[in-house]
Amino acid sequence: MDILVFAAFGLSLWAQFKVKGNFNKWSQVEASSHKTGAEVARQILDQNGLYQVRVEAVRGTLTDHYDPMSRVVRLSEPVYHSHSIAAVSVAAHEVGHAIQHQKSYGALVLRHKMFPIVNLTSGIAPFLLIGGLFLGQLNLIGLGIILFSFAVAFQLITLPVEFNASSRAKKLMVSEGIITNNEEHGVNKVLGAAALTYVAGALMALFELLKFVMIFLQGDED
Repeated sequence: MDILVFAAFGLSLWAQFKVKGNFNKWSQVEASSHKTGAEVARQILDQNGLYQVRVEAVRGTLTDHYDPMSRVVRLSEPVYHSHSIAAVSVAAHEVGHAIQHQKSYGALVLRHKMFPIVNLTSGIAPFLLIGGLFLGQLNLIGLGIILFSFAVAFQLITLPVEFNASSRAKKLMVSEGIITNNEEHGVNKVLGAAALTYVAGALMALFELLKFVMIFLQGDED
C-alpha cells in the first residue's frame, strides 16, 4: 500500500511539473482572437447572462479561481492581462465554474455543501490518526478514518467538477470564436495537465485512506 501512496505522490509531482510546463509553453503562443484572459472571461460570462459576476485580477501565478460566495472570477495577473492560449484556456475554465454555479450543477452543489464539514474534519483527522497509531488506540484510528473519509470524498467529487468545467470551457471558446480548431490542441494540453493534478491528489488521498483502513483491520484482528 505504501508503494501505491508513493506512486500517487510521484504522479502528483509530475502533474504539477506538467501544469507549469504546459502553461509556460502555451503562454508564449498568442491566441488568434487577440483577447486577454479578462476579456474572454467577461465575454463568456455576458453571453451566458452572468452580468453580475465580476472579473478581477489576483496576485500570483496559477492562483486563478471562481469564488461562489462573492460571485467573482479571479484571474492571476499572467492570465488576466495575457492574450495567450494558456491565458484564455484558464480564464474560460474558471468561467466554467461560474456557469456550473448558475445551473446548479449537481457535483458542484454537493461540493459546496460538503466544504464546511470537510474544513472541520480535515483539521481533526490527522491528529486522531497519528494519536491512535502512537497510543495504539484503534478507536481513535477508526474515528480518524471516518473523518478523513470526508476529505477523500470531497477530492473525488472535485474530479467531475473540474472535468466538466474544462469541457464547458472548450465548447464555449469554440462557439464564441475565441479559439480556432487548430488551437484546440494547446487548450487541451493546458487544461488536461491541470486536470491531472486533481486526479493525482484524489488517488493519493484514497490510497492514504485505504492504508489506515488496513492498519485498523489488522489491529482489530490481533
